Amino acid sequence: MVTEELVRGILSDVLDPEIQIDIVNLGMIYGIDISEDKKHVKVIMTLTTMGCPAYDSIHEEIIAKIKALPGVEDAEVELTFDPPWDKEMMSEEAKMVFRYLF
Repeated sequence: MVTEELVRGILSDVLDPEIQIDIVNLGMIYGIDISEDKKHVKVIMTLTTMGCPAYDSIHEEIIAKIKALPGVEDAEVELTFDPPWDKEMMSEEAKMVFRYLF
C-alpha cells in the first residue's frame, strides 16, 4: 500500500546531481498528496535555486520512481517557491555533509 513514508523513502534515493545529497534530506520536499484510492501521487517540492538546470532530470526520476510503486497509475510534481528553499531546511545529516563539501 502506498503511504507518505514509502514515497519519502523512495525519494530519498533521488539525488540533486549538483550537490549529490538526496532531495528529502535537502528539504526540497514540501508535501506528498496521495489520492484516496492510492492510484495518484502528487509531490510538492521546491528547488535549491530558481531555474535550476537539474530540475528536468530530478522531475523525471521522481515520476519514474513513484510510478514504479505497486498500484500507482499516475504521478505528478508540483513546483513551488513558497517558501523559498533555505539551507536551514536540510536535515542535520545533510547540513554536516554540506559543510564538508562547501
